Amino acid sequence: MTEAERPVPVTYAKQSRGGKTYGGSQSYLPLRLNQAGVIPIIFALSILLFPQMILNILSAFSLPWVPAATEQVNAFLNNTIIYGALYFVLVFLFTFFYTAVTFDPDQIAKNLQRNGAFIPGIRPGSHTSEYLGNLITRLTLVGAGFLGFVAVFPVGMQVFTGISALAIGGTALLIVVQVVLDLIRRIDAQVSLREY
Repeated sequence: MTEAERPVPVTYAKQSRGGKTYGGSQSYLPLRLNQAGVIPIIFALSILLFPQMILNILSAFSLPWVPAATEQVNAFLNNTIIYGALYFVLVFLFTFFYTAVTFDPDQIAKNLQRNGAFIPGIRPGSHTSEYLGNLITRLTLVGAGFLGFVAVFPVGMQVFTGISALAIGGTALLIVVQVVLDLIRRIDAQVSLREY
């Protein structure tokens, strides 16, 4: 799921310059299923743990309301069902937010049009931008569900097994998978390099 992508076919128009014909080739635009990576999980954890961090800082000032607020926040964080549900929702929303910030379908449509490329069956310009926007929204829906599941999976395992010492988190799991995939890619590159 971390490497899944949806290839969007792109065709480059033929251009004649000085009696020579250029272009006319076909390629594809790879749209990743998980455009955001692990960033939404990190954002969601930061938002969930921010009140606890602020209360820990405020406890140094001996304010009278801080112990009661700390107790309320700790009670909330210890309720694994509510914590897991809020965690899932935050990861889901941050995935859409981060993808919207980093992926600009208008800019991609302009770049394709400027380079003489188009998506077959889609008109260049605003139609291409709308098509890419709809496509990335559908892909992000699946990617956000996947990230939310990976983030909440350890919490769910703690609820079902009753083992609270389960330490591996969704972020660590995704990072380990990315490192292993990168290692495999590098080994394949070295093997193919030695064959030549």
